[in-house]
Amino acid sequence: MRHYLDFEKPIAELEGKIEELRHLSDGGELNIADEVARLQGKADRLLRQTYTKLSAWQKCQVARHPERPHSADYLAALIEDFVPLAGDRLYGEDRAILGGLGRFRGHSCVVLGQEKGHDMQSRVTHNFGMPRPEGYRKAQRLMQLAERFKLPLVTFVDTAGAYPGIGAEERGQAEAIARCIELGLQLRVPVIATVIGEGGSGGAIALATANRVIMLEHSIYSVISPEGCASILWRSAEQNQEAAEALRLTAQDLEKLGVIDQIVPEPLGAAHRGRDKTMAAVGDAIEEALQALGRLDGGTLKAQRRDKFLAMGQKGLG
Repeated sequence: MRHYLDFEKPIAELEGKIEELRHLSDGGELNIADEVARLQGKADRLLRQTYTKLSAWQKCQVARHPERPHSADYLAALIEDFVPLAGDRLYGEDRAILGGLGRFRGHSCVVLGQEKGHDMQSRVTHNFGMPRPEGYRKAQRLMQLAERFKLPLVTFVDTAGAYPGIGAEERGQAEAIARCIELGLQLRVPVIATVIGEGGSGGAIALATANRVIMLEHSIYSVISPEGCASILWRSAEQNQEAAEALRLTAQDLEKLGVIDQIVPEPLGAAHRGRDKTMAAVGDAIEEALQALGRLDGGTLKAQRRDKFLAMGQKGLG
């Protein structure tokens, strides 16, 4: 059964009627194709109207949709001969970050992705996509591997943020994230990051310190979640809609600000309604970026990445 968001209730009612009519038609000789086609057209129009004027808070809901493709889905769809690599060689394995070696459309590469899981058991296994320090140290190890073998680094960002538990803090969460960002700025290989859902705080930047940052149309990328921002500024999470607008966390806002480089359009009704089409479009964007960056030498790649981040905040603020 499809999961509907709060603002999709009118669409849910229409699609429910369509499903009932199709069930009736399948069960007998009744031909209701014309009525189904009429209702389907009405549902498509309503879906288009709804998704062309989403608020920032509604985009947050879409970015968190449980049926949205996650990193594991992108790895399965886009990466051939994927060989997972585990552990940080210091403390342990963190399954909130998937990583390893593989081939993307003929290009050997190192791949990293934050994985949320798709049901309760897998979400617990992957800690709801919130990495601990060992996850970020595993990411550092794979970044160094990419550098050593001169392989492009491809990352998929989808996290509410780094895990804020006491154990993670005791094991150096902030230091692990900072080292990831520092190492990302030093790499002399192409780095391409795609925000496929949530890009939350430093936990996202650790995997998004890239030459090319791509965002899906209805994904979000922010220094803090709207709920966290509202709790700090208004002392109440109920102000999350105002916080979402103030944070300017949508792909459209961030492209204007120069924080990201490219927006990948999503199918009608967002990525969860067209998973294969979405993943293919992301693959095309990554391939285009790889072709452009592959012509640059290591020094130029490093300098370009550094200049890109130093220039952030100087565009679109007027």
